[in-house]
Amino acid sequence: MVTLSWENQSTITEFVLRGFSSIRHLNIFLFMMFLVFYILIVSGNLLIVLLVLFNHHLHTPMYFFLVNLSFLEIWYTTNIVPKMLLIILAEQKTISVAGCLAQFYFFGSLAATECLLLAVMSYDRYLAICQPLHYPFLMTGPLCIRLAASSWLCCFLLTAITMVLLSRQTFCGPNEIDHFFCDFTPLVHLSCMDTSLTETIAYATSSAVTLVPFLLITASYSCILAAILRIPPGTGRQKAFSTCSSHLTMVTMFYGTLIATYLVPSANSSQLLRKGSSLLYTILTPMFNPIIYSLRNRDIHEALKKCFSKKPGFLR
Repeated sequence: MVTLSWENQSTITEFVLRGFSSIRHLNIFLFMMFLVFYILIVSGNLLIVLLVLFNHHLHTPMYFFLVNLSFLEIWYTTNIVPKMLLIILAEQKTISVAGCLAQFYFFGSLAATECLLLAVMSYDRYLAICQPLHYPFLMTGPLCIRLAASSWLCCFLLTAITMVLLSRQTFCGPNEIDHFFCDFTPLVHLSCMDTSLTETIAYATSSAVTLVPFLLITASYSCILAAILRIPPGTGRQKAFSTCSSHLTMVTMFYGTLIATYLVPSANSSQLLRKGSSLLYTILTPMFNPIIYSLRNRDIHEALKKCFSKKPGFLR
């Protein structure tokens, strides 16, 4: 029996991303706004990466994981926003099937990796606050590398399973995707084959990489809160809480936007509303992460002051 390749089965060679075509009169405004947001995301997260790399006192587990997260946010938005800017202005809003699947793969892998990294960061804060004496011996450099590497590898491999199943689907018309990027649900709706197995696997893997980390984060911060409340007022309670408030804010924003996107909108919600909610975790969360850390983190403040206080050699 001869098995046809996916390329031979597919009757569609490209998709049309409609983007925000329903509000076309705002195209110029949307383009400028998203371009500014993208510049802020890349520059803000890149600044965090450079500050940690070039400041020795920031070479700690917490900032090692923060560098991973900032690098992820740059890659995450670069996977979506440049193409979105192009389809806002261009009359030809097409993307190849292979390009669409690749965009979905990196989007799913990076979103899942962020879930695991946030869980790892909460575990790091748990050890730092609840077991401060053992922290240097527990959260070692090699362990940090293993935790970060396993988060990246696990999520990219899990998403690859869904990617392989999705790539074996045959896509027949229509070829329009009423979204600004290639998400899983719009792609599945365009398939003319049975997608039950693909949807089941995708649901199982996405649940595993979102629900399990969320439970770990909840357990970690429950222990952290209990430990902080046992600290007598005025003897370091505020300092202990401030060390993890930035991360807690970031977790709340990330999971809050996911809930707003996938749980709050009902079947009767407009597609424009779903696009708007998708913008929360594709643009707003990555943009606010550096702001949250720079506003709430004293170490970042000191690193920034040290950076801007240095004069160029010809001025000394």
